[in-house]
Amino acid sequence: MSPAELRRPALARRLRALREEQWPEAGITQGQLAQALGGTKPLSVSLISSWENADRPVAPPVRRLNAYALLFATRRSVNGASVRVLALDELTDDERRRHDELLEELLWLRDGREHAAEPELDVWRFPENEDVTIVCALLPEDLRQHLSYADPESADFTTLYTYADPDALIELFGHIRSVNPKNHVSFHTTDQLTPDDYTTHLVLLGGVDWNTVTRDVIERVDLPVEQVARNDDAPTSEPGGFLVQRESGSVLFPPQLDSKGHLLEDVAHFYRGVNPFNQKRTVTVCNGMYGRGTLGAVRALTDARFRDRNHEYLRERFGEAESFSIISRVPVVAGQGTTPDWTLEENRLHEWPEAE
Repeated sequence: MSPAELRRPALARRLRALREEQWPEAGITQGQLAQALGGTKPLSVSLISSWENADRPVAPPVRRLNAYALLFATRRSVNGASVRVLALDELTDDERRRHDELLEELLWLRDGREHAAEPELDVWRFPENEDVTIVCALLPEDLRQHLSYADPESADFTTLYTYADPDALIELFGHIRSVNPKNHVSFHTTDQLTPDDYTTHLVLLGGVDWNTVTRDVIERVDLPVEQVARNDDAPTSEPGGFLVQRESGSVLFPPQLDSKGHLLEDVAHFYRGVNPFNQKRTVTVCNGMYGRGTLGAVRALTDARFRDRNHEYLRERFGEAESFSIISRVPVVAGQGTTPDWTLEENRLHEWPEAE
């Protein structure tokens, strides 16, 4: 265990002591603290609780520790039942010194360091020298048979034409390679996988109808989400959807098509968890009912205009949870899927684990 990991229970105890003992007469609750630290977007009480849990400590990001230091630097942060975080330029000289001292203490308890920039959060960043395998479905034979580029007997044969979801693959492979220069990153169709591939960090593109590895993984994880495959052979095409099991019953989130079968809105499912074939590696699923949904699930965390805010949303919503998932809308405009902004509530159809 690293020195930082040994210190983090002390950080959890210190954060709890600040809330309960700094100004005991104020009686600051976890709910008030969640509201104050989150501002216009309150944090969850469960997240505050995880930061104060010395038995299973979760280290807050640096900017949250800075907010703690701002709040507890001055008694003016509390006015009756109102708790707020003042801006640094609102503090007096003495309060600013108190802020600096408290922040340095909290940062040392977190990482053994003083003021430093918060490292970029990227779920696509993996520990150095650990292999990453991106898995796509093999495009069904009936869709390949009229493509000379997908025919191995053709002089124009191009392997990528045999892959389902090539746009999502190209987008994600480039991003993962760029942020993991010391990792071996490869991509394969399901029929090309070796037993060793299953025990790497797995990234699965596409759904259970074509991607058999996605089906195998989803069947092995504790997730209340099931994909209902499309039935394109039905007289009226049945679009399927993502079926969520709740105590009150099941809810289906389907894509939206117009009367002519044109896709108006796809649905995307993003899941991150422990690889069921190797507990020391991860599995990530980017899946849509159609290709634009799969690409939307990928671009939520690769698109330079949205990835930072979506990463921050994941950090605040799920903390350091090992497993989580989001089902989101992917509107289609002029035939192109748009990147989902997870910070907008209307874009999030379902989240797991559900908020307490």
